[in-house]
Amino acid sequence: MSKQSKAKRDKRKKLQPKRPINRLNAQQQVQNHAVLTNEEGQVVAAIGLQGTEWLLAIGGQTMGNADNPIPMLAMLKHLSNVQEKEGRKVNLEYSSQLQQLIDDLAADEGKTADEYLTQLVSEFEGVEGEEGEEGEDAETAADASEDAPVADEAGTDAAADATPAASDDKPQA
Repeated sequence: MSKQSKAKRDKRKKLQPKRPINRLNAQQQVQNHAVLTNEEGQVVAAIGLQGTEWLLAIGGQTMGNADNPIPMLAMLKHLSNVQEKEGRKVNLEYSSQLQQLIDDLAADEGKTADEYLTQLVSEFEGVEGEEGEEGEDAETAADASEDAPVADEAGTDAAADATPAASDDKPQA
């Protein structure tokens, strides 16, 4: 081996074009398809596509992923409605690819895209309403059960049947 071989090799490497380094587990870029922004133009929430997986990000944090972005879009629409009811101005924009997906699903059910999306949003509103009503109903039922006498299957008061003469060989609870 000659004394100049290392110098020749280094010179040859310098003249070669740079090659990009491909990492094995390189993350694919996320393509935004729906963005909810506030009145200052800041992104509040977004739906993006990374490879074949749809991601939901709220406040800069990835909150979930799914194969179907439509329920996530309905949730963003519901969030938009809630923000507007509270007096905040928000803007929800989504891509033509997402719009096409909504159109296809709506056509399968014989509805327009707006009707279909409104139906999905109303399901989120229904869940919110049911949770609030269940809590109130449970409290009302508990209050009513404390005040009302308990009746057995025959329609008589359980308190009247609880006398010692009514049960000769059964122990009282």
